[in-house]
Amino acid sequence: MRGLPYSRHMSLPSSYFMFLSSLSFYSLFLLLTFQLSHSLSSKHLLCHADERFAFLQFKESFIINNTTCRFFYDDYLPPVASWTLENSSCCSWDGVDCDKKSGDVIGLDLSYGCLYGSINSSSGLFQLVHLQLLDLSYNNFKFSQIPSSIGNISKLQYLRLSNSFFAGQIPSEISQLSKLSSLDLSCNSHPSSCTLFGTLSFDPSSKRLLELKRPHFESLVQNLTNLEELVLPLVNIPYPVPNLLANMSSLSFLMLTSCGLLGELPTNIFQLPNAEFLHLVQNPGHTGNFPDFNRTSHLKYLFVMGTGMSGEIPASIGNLDSLEYLALSLNNFSGLVPPSIGFNGFAGPIPFNLMNLTRLTSLHLESNKFQGPIPSSKSRLKNLLNLDLSFNNLSGTMELDSLHVSKNLTFLSLSFNKLSLLGKINSSASFPNLMTLGLASCNLSEFPQYLQNLDRLLYVDLSYNNIHGLVPQWFLETGKETLQNLDLSHNFLTGFDQSPLVLPWSSLLTLKIDSNRIQGSLPVPPLSTVSYIISNNSLTGEIPPLICNQTLLQVLDFSKNNLSGQIPECLGNLSNSLSILNLGSNNFHGTIPRTWTHGSKLRMINLGQNKLKGLIPRSMSKCAMLEILDLGHNQINDTFPFWLGTLPELKILILR
Repeated sequence: MRGLPYSRHMSLPSSYFMFLSSLSFYSLFLLLTFQLSHSLSSKHLLCHADERFAFLQFKESFIINNTTCRFFYDDYLPPVASWTLENSSCCSWDGVDCDKKSGDVIGLDLSYGCLYGSINSSSGLFQLVHLQLLDLSYNNFKFSQIPSSIGNISKLQYLRLSNSFFAGQIPSEISQLSKLSSLDLSCNSHPSSCTLFGTLSFDPSSKRLLELKRPHFESLVQNLTNLEELVLPLVNIPYPVPNLLANMSSLSFLMLTSCGLLGELPTNIFQLPNAEFLHLVQNPGHTGNFPDFNRTSHLKYLFVMGTGMSGEIPASIGNLDSLEYLALSLNNFSGLVPPSIGFNGFAGPIPFNLMNLTRLTSLHLESNKFQGPIPSSKSRLKNLLNLDLSFNNLSGTMELDSLHVSKNLTFLSLSFNKLSLLGKINSSASFPNLMTLGLASCNLSEFPQYLQNLDRLLYVDLSYNNIHGLVPQWFLETGKETLQNLDLSHNFLTGFDQSPLVLPWSSLLTLKIDSNRIQGSLPVPPLSTVSYIISNNSLTGEIPPLICNQTLLQVLDFSKNNLSGQIPECLGNLSNSLSILNLGSNNFHGTIPRTWTHGSKLRMINLGQNKLKGLIPRSMSKCAMLEILDLGHNQINDTFPFWLGTLPELKILILR
């Protein structure tokens, strides 16, 4: 197929796996190859005038600037920056791919396009009837429904709408796209909550935005007989997996993570002749058993975690000769783990003979009941890239120096054991490629020095330790342009060295510094921040005006501090992005902001236990998604707000 990406048998090196915390397994490959094919095949082609007009109309319907970009640096240019009237050939525009002979636009890749705004069926985008690839992932479409006119693009083979704040029912018109080879609707949740490759964990307040009820699962896929990739994490699907899906012989990549699936899983799913990647994680309503596996299987990645599956793991699982990754934790499996996959059980010490696997690149033993010390011979694992021993009962002391032989580590998690981790000031441990570090509850007393100068970090969890004093200046430089998730909660921190007005991590998405002893004024997170939790500290002063620039914030929690002054009116203006606003248990005075707007996404407002006066503003009735409203323990003088009865989702109202 001219100019379009696909390689069913491609294989990425293991060092990519932590980078895939924000991209699905094939999305990265498709993104790279699509951009390459576009640059090689399209730059000299002319452009049809009607398609150029449709593109420019589409561009004009969005806000596009640095503040709307997700995950990228300040100098990142989105694809549509090259879409101008002066450059009349849209075939040379970034993200656009044209057929060499006809000049028709056949591919459009606007992933990470910094698009912010609503989209509907009248968009010029759906006039591009020759499209075979459409990728709109990692944008912000402000809880728009997927337009039903997507069904007009009958030639589509690759449709990717992941992580872009689409909401509502998936349109039945998608089932008309009979040529689809790849369908990715994943991670449309609020707050956005895809973290770590494979294990999509998210805040309890997070909501699945997309749902598959009408049409139901079977009617959506019954015509999609050419599907090779189906990626639906965090789509609400309160139905069983249809038997029809288990008969799709072309299916090679299936992700149904945290979909709320119910009923018994068809065993044929595990016997699909071309399946390489099966990810059926966090569906506790799923039941079923494993079938017998045969040696003809192509399975490389089998993730079945957090489901209701039961029974014994068959010894025939050892027949999966191609298997590279296996995750079976948090289920109802019984009996012994078959010797055919190398373990004798889930409890007791970590098997010593694992350390003889000197070519091992990934070792995941998390969420079990392993006890005792970590075997000292782990230093023999010279090729190790990923090590996860979290959520066990491992004990004893450990020095990170003992892992220095594993210089290429990209993922390391020892969180929530009974370990005492030693990190000497002059430690020789060096992990230049580290992207993910989980050291929660490891009895740390200071920031690990080996984090200095790491420029690839995506995720750091140092929560539930005994770290005292100030966050050092050098740590503020760590992962300055890459860090996306930082958790320093439940320590004894008192503030930041040099107290920066705006925190420096330019790609930060989630920041948790709650349950410390942080004093002084409220630090302002970078503009990229989606979730900011700094509750249960000793902060004083007013909320800085700069917080009003945080247009991407979805969770804001300043509760249980000593903040004072008036609540900024601009916080009401942020309700189109905010889902959680918690300012409870402070010393705020004055009146409640009156700037709540239609289209508000707020699900919880907590202003309780302050010194607020005046009336409850009627503009709060515009917050149609509100479930929890706490205005208790203030000095409000008003009549009972009967008009709040118009809020359809309101479950908890506190006016004490």
